[in-house]
Amino acid sequence: EPTESEDLGEIDRFIEAMIAIKGEADAVKAGEWTLDDNPLHHAPHTAQSAIEGEWAHSYSRERAVYPVRSLIRNKYWPPVRRIDNAFGDRNLVCACPPPEAFAD
Repeated sequence: EPTESEDLGEIDRFIEAMIAIKGEADAVKAGEWTLDDNPLHHAPHTAQSAIEGEWAHSYSRERAVYPVRSLIRNKYWPPVRRIDNAFGDRNLVCACPPPEAFAD
């Protein structure tokens, strides 16, 4: 039962997000946005990507950063845009100090 792990507010936010995603997909299907330039294709939008330079997308900055109204007061800003997990798996870069750095 979903309410055992999440409170009702969290479930409502999830439902609101799913409805918004469906609306964005429908807008692409209707030709309002192209397949290559729509909020879903470019999500997530970081604070930096939303405020820097000219906005070259067919959707508004507000739509990009606040796809649902409930985010206006409690927005989580992702630190990075999309991550290509398959590329990362094939091209692992270890940024950790070498084990010798931890020796006493």
